[in-house]
Amino acid sequence: MKAVILAGGGGTRLWPLSRSHAPKQLLAFAGSETLLQKTFRRTRKLVSQHNIMIAASLRDRRLLKKQLPRINSKQFSFEPVRRDTASAIGLAAIRVAHENPKAVMFMVNADHVIIDEREYVKVIRLAEQVVRSHPDHTVLVGIEPTYPETGYGYLKLARLFRSVQKRKVFLAERFIEKPPLKKAELFVKKWNYLWNPAMFMWRVDHLLTLYRKHLPIHYRLLMKMQAAIGTRKEDAVIQSLFPKLPAVSIDFGIMEKLKKMLVIPASFGWADIGHWRTVQEMLESGTDGNTIRGHHLGIDTHRSLVFNMSGKLVATAGVSDLIVVATDDAVLVCHREKAQDVKKIVELIKKKKWLKYL
Repeated sequence: MKAVILAGGGGTRLWPLSRSHAPKQLLAFAGSETLLQKTFRRTRKLVSQHNIMIAASLRDRRLLKKQLPRINSKQFSFEPVRRDTASAIGLAAIRVAHENPKAVMFMVNADHVIIDEREYVKVIRLAEQVVRSHPDHTVLVGIEPTYPETGYGYLKLARLFRSVQKRKVFLAERFIEKPPLKKAELFVKKWNYLWNPAMFMWRVDHLLTLYRKHLPIHYRLLMKMQAAIGTRKEDAVIQSLFPKLPAVSIDFGIMEKLKKMLVIPASFGWADIGHWRTVQEMLESGTDGNTIRGHHLGIDTHRSLVFNMSGKLVATAGVSDLIVVATDDAVLVCHREKAQDVKKIVELIKKKKWLKYL
């Protein structure tokens, strides 16, 4: 099995700590290891080191190699420009297929947190077994929801497909985009709705047939790039053709159109570190339910996150449910229920062309 770690995201909802020159997956939010380093270490429990591929932006090449110094350069799949997940996964897939067209390819994101790694390994190995038994199917892991999260996508299960090692494997009925709160509350009460953590697995030759069927422009350009892999023209061809790929997500481009899609329900303490509220939930809280990192003084402050990476003192008084993030050149203050809106702040900064804050 080949594990592909997607490490090319921008992490705009974690501004001002996550920046264009240091996106969230290359940062440490708890302990000394970055999100990428933790994901890599966890993935090594599934496959040997040489069977891990890092799909990332060419712009982050120096930082990536610094964080993962023992990785062979051929294990990186660098994208010259961002073209969303369908392009990133497609580029990784042709590299895997060049080596072994019948390899099982597992996709995982670099910004996920897993609490029960032993259970996680069991579930992924089970998924591999299912793919090998049904190579014309896509296999997903679905997370049993613990609360009505509106920032995650959901999977709706259809009928039972089969049982493997006393675990149930279901056919998927459909994907559901990030729902409003009332729908999320309804989903949590029903057994057949799961969080979608975007943990996908295919046999790589089957995955490429899905590109041919659902994303023909991608497929045509990817095949031209694959023909150059291993030659002296490889870098030049990818630099030339990859920017021509349409920017589309793997969910919208392929996954939402599939019929042969299987889901393994799981519960291993999963979280997507997508915004500051999830960071707060990941970290331990202290006095009055506050989560504090860095220099802070608080009076009558409750259930708030203060993440102070500056050399200044951050002081709060008479506030609740706030997120305060301070760096040397920027300060974010928002209500914890509006953590998703930090992305809109980044968009506004871009519109104003205040590039030094990006």
